[in-house]
Amino acid sequence: MTRTPRAGLHATLPATAYSGREEWESDRERVFARAWQPLEPGQIPSQPGSAQPCVLLPGFLDEPLLLTRDAEGALHALSNACTHRGAMVCPDSVQARELRCPYHGRRFGLDGRFRGAPGFENTLDFPRAEDDLPRVAIEALGPLQMIALAPAQGAADWGAAASERFDALGWSAFRHDPAGERSFPLRANWALYVENYLEGFHVPFVHPELSRALDLSRYTTQAVAHGVLQVAEARDGEAAIEPPAGHPDHGRRVAAWYLWLFPNLMLNVYPWGLSLNVIEPRGPLESVVRYHRFLRDPRLLEQGAGAGLDQVEGEDQTVVESVQRGIRSRLWRGGVLSPQHEQGIARFHALWSEARRL
Repeated sequence: MTRTPRAGLHATLPATAYSGREEWESDRERVFARAWQPLEPGQIPSQPGSAQPCVLLPGFLDEPLLLTRDAEGALHALSNACTHRGAMVCPDSVQARELRCPYHGRRFGLDGRFRGAPGFENTLDFPRAEDDLPRVAIEALGPLQMIALAPAQGAADWGAAASERFDALGWSAFRHDPAGERSFPLRANWALYVENYLEGFHVPFVHPELSRALDLSRYTTQAVAHGVLQVAEARDGEAAIEPPAGHPDHGRRVAAWYLWLFPNLMLNVYPWGLSLNVIEPRGPLESVVRYHRFLRDPRLLEQGAGAGLDQVEGEDQTVVESVQRGIRSRLWRGGVLSPQHEQGIARFHALWSEARRL
């Protein structure tokens, strides 16, 4: 039996929230199919007249997409399923003026618009609007390109907290660094990784090196639109960002901003730039964590809170997998969340519950 917390307190969720097949499948359609997701930088075609196939959240949504740049250089995200019989229009990356389905020769522009189809000459009421390749919403957020199949809210609304904090830093110009790419399997549910991210309570216990760079007495956590923001201030002598006048954190020596946007995007901004964490579900007890790096000042890479991230990320993965094992115990009954340190987790639970009801 799960303990009932006193009024005003938030409790951990039951273990089935992080292990049940039904819950996992509900998240696939109700949460992730409606969520904004970042494109991997290496997937984005750079040349006009090019197309690159990709899969959105492989092993989970498994949505086949096609990224294109038309002759004018505009970026498009399209369905890769032909509007005739569903074959993959573009199984491999190509340079071309138009797309031609290899199954029956149906042709599309690089913007997805239908151009022609052998065998349909003089067909009444053809083509229809449905014969264009469906377009997927694509929007920029700082240096990222975000896509969503059926977004629950507009990208500007969803990412407003990021724009408010990071636009003043010129983050749109941060340069992608392929050397910072990482991808690791995680033997745990995606939501447990998010919960670990949303509190600094564990930092002195799990991350001793990181703890020495932060002034934990001035660590703050707050709810923001569609997410949670944690602001870590630097100890004296450690690398920091001093936000300009008019910025919400003006007057603070910021070692790191840790911004989570629902459901699975984590934006970590340090003096050297942006570290992006994306947690991708694979199964009720399996996930993949992807890390991407965008540089502002590479000279600061090994200074302050943004140093030694491989070690910090490994420590997080180890403790999250430990939690997954622990909550499956027949004797675990759940607990109460700290009102002082774990309010970010309570915020996640509220957003998660709301998304599952929609």
